[in-house]
Amino acid sequence: MDEPNTQEKIQNLLREKAVIKQKIYDNTLEVFNMIKDVLRDIEEDYNNSLKGVDKRVRLEYNDRGKYEAEIRVAGDLLIFSMHTNVFEFDRDHSIWKLSYVRDEVLNSYCGIINIYNFLADSFRYNRMEDLGYLIGRIFVNREYNYFVEGKRQMGFLYNNFGQAKIDKPALRRIIETAITYALEFDLLVPPYDVVKIASVIQLNTKIENAKLQTGKRLGFRFNSDDVLEEK
Repeated sequence: MDEPNTQEKIQNLLREKAVIKQKIYDNTLEVFNMIKDVLRDIEEDYNNSLKGVDKRVRLEYNDRGKYEAEIRVAGDLLIFSMHTNVFEFDRDHSIWKLSYVRDEVLNSYCGIINIYNFLADSFRYNRMEDLGYLIGRIFVNREYNYFVEGKRQMGFLYNNFGQAKIDKPALRRIIETAITYALEFDLLVPPYDVVKIASVIQLNTKIENAKLQTGKRLGFRFNSDDVLEEK
């Protein structure tokens, strides 16, 4: 059988892969809107139970646009950000050990929703040099199957991708786990040698906008191998 010509190959890719990627984008956006609903529910539920407690520790949800949302929890800020592209995994990823993916490679294409942890004061005082960390990311495929990749401290464990479809209860568990991790991930005093020298402009900037770099692990290597995955 003759190899398909270039036009036929492009048409086949458009009919199959490109259509699948559009479907995954739509699924991921739908899941992201579900996250916004869950964040609103969490804000209301927790604030109702925190009545009479210092208002500064109450939760505050904010919709940052079509692809971003945030929730402030005391001094922490969790930002949820949906990437607009669809991704494939490199061949060394553990996802390729699963028959769900090996038997149908299109199941491996996923949209990504990232979860970042920042200090709330970094945004409040416009400290542009402050650091935030990616503490988890949610992968969603064409069948609404999902898994979560996150920092080990979040307690995420690897389970088989393809055995459960994402829904609001699952998203609530993920979000509450991320909140717990952020609250337990404390701000450390930076090493003395990192901050022993400051320029005039740094101090002037600090006086004006409190912009000396701050992060929860300033001077501490946030290892990429400290990662586990969860269905």
